Amino acid sequence: MQLFPFGHATHPQWQMAAGLVLAQLRAQMTLPGYASAPTLGLLYITDHYAAMAADILDHLGAELPEVTDWSGTVGIGIASSNVEYFDEPAMALMLCAMPPDQYRVFSGVAPLPATFTPHTALVHADASTPDVSELIAEMADRTATGYLFGGLASSRGDVVQFAIGGNGNMQGQGKAAGVFSGGMSGVAFSEAVQLVSRVTQGCQPVAAARSITACDGNLVLALDGRPALDVLLEDLKISLEQPQAAMTALRATLVGLTEMGQDIVGRTGNFGSDVVVRHIIGLDPNRRGVALATRVTEGMRLAFCRRDAAAAKSDLVRICAEIREELEPEELPLAVATALAAEPLALPSPARRVAGAVYVSCAGRGGPHFGGPSAEMQIVRRALGDVPLVGFFAGGEIARRHLYGYTGVLTVFH
Repeated sequence: MQLFPFGHATHPQWQMAAGLVLAQLRAQMTLPGYASAPTLGLLYITDHYAAMAADILDHLGAELPEVTDWSGTVGIGIASSNVEYFDEPAMALMLCAMPPDQYRVFSGVAPLPATFTPHTALVHADASTPDVSELIAEMADRTATGYLFGGLASSRGDVVQFAIGGNGNMQGQGKAAGVFSGGMSGVAFSEAVQLVSRVTQGCQPVAAARSITACDGNLVLALDGRPALDVLLEDLKISLEQPQAAMTALRATLVGLTEMGQDIVGRTGNFGSDVVVRHIIGLDPNRRGVALATRVTEGMRLAFCRRDAAAAKSDLVRICAEIREELEPEELPLAVATALAAEPLALPSPARRVAGAVYVSCAGRGGPHFGGPSAEMQIVRRALGDVPLVGFFAGGEIARRHLYGYTGVLTVFH
């Protein structure tokens, strides 16, 4: 698989940003190792451009007639290799080269055909859609692996998604222009499309994991047979007799959850990839319960946690290293090893077996959480290399069949 051309730019006028992106793409498409005839475009825009989404897609489609399929969404921030754009008008576009029979673009207007069996899928969804978590799980069930990756669109204005296939002739789409609000859309991939995906957590447990032994809806009543509120106060070393200090600690505390029988803490001491983080939304002193922003069931594992920048950084480096180790075999042909040794890690190279990457991170992460502008993407670049990459900062991250928070989902095509 050849390298995927990609470009990114910021400008108050979307036409100027599009021109800069197109110039980057066209220059790369003439270079050896890059795909010269891609067919699938992954487009991400910041919410400054959301109202002009249809015009942007029409313009890019006209300028890139060889690209017949489009997918993407809006974020309050977007990402590309080594850079993040927050609170400014920007766009990022990557052109993927893979045989058209190996993927299908889908949306609520044009669902996946029954004749196509997805292996995995890139998913974009609107958080305001009723039962969005159930829709994600249903989509995961439709894939052979149960693995999705993507996120919820985030915007302070219009919440839009891009989904268009077959040069506007996607069955069922009719006259729809390819820009949608609500529901879910994305790209389903067949088994022939090889990819590696990892979840990086952004929270650190502050106490031992426990089992939920009594609950009522979203109210945790008992942990390991003890009143849940008593356990919370003990773990945080706070008292309700000192309400100001208690509220300060509670506002900074979240909850990590896993299903029964799953490990909540990995071998690194961080949360495992199956952990979903949810907010504490209230306390019930009468029933000695703790209310969470999700329904729970008896037997689930729970650990109180806090966001931790140092832990998030080390976990991000870890998943990048795992991906590199999986893609680069221990023994390389002499010619390939020599070529890699002669190149700085930062340079993209087909020999590294990475064609392109998609990174979806929590809107509450990004550079500021890691210490400076674009710091999160700089960590990815240093750890993974300067691979073609686009992505966005989401209102919730999707991996496997779960909807996460405060995480990053890195997916590499190879």
